Amino acid sequence: MRIALTLNGRTRELEVPPNQTLLQLLRDTLGLFDPKEGCGEGVCGACTILLDGRPVSSCLVLVPTVHGRAILTLRGLEAGGLHPLQEAFVRHGAVQCGFCTPGILLTAYAFLEGHPEADRKAIRRALGGNLCRCTGYAKILDAVEAYAREATRG
Repeated sequence: MRIALTLNGRTRELEVPPNQTLLQLLRDTLGLFDPKEGCGEGVCGACTILLDGRPVSSCLVLVPTVHGRAILTLRGLEAGGLHPLQEAFVRHGAVQCGFCTPGILLTAYAFLEGHPEADRKAIRRALGGNLCRCTGYAKILDAVEAYAREATRG
């Protein structure tokens, strides 16, 4: 089937099988490896992308449902260099192996777009669907809080 979508700000038209997941399309067909394949059940958050500005598990989304919609992966967020949220992650040592990082960054970005004054407890709740086995989350929360403070000042 033929679909059209906007991927990281660029319109794409593609011929896709109707049973393909969005994660498969992004990784296997389009060669975008920032969404990671984790659990395959929508539990870990590694494959999180933004669909029309909202975080979704791309492993659970069938490609025909994204026709006419906007998809943002980490590559789209970092257009022109590191996004300030990514810079905060680097400054605060919030990146370890990096497997979960794209999903966490996109989830945090989308959450803070709608809740720029969020406190640590709200940020922790928002990131609850993103699992990390390396960091213990403290540095991730520090980085997201720092970015939120800087973004509201700037």
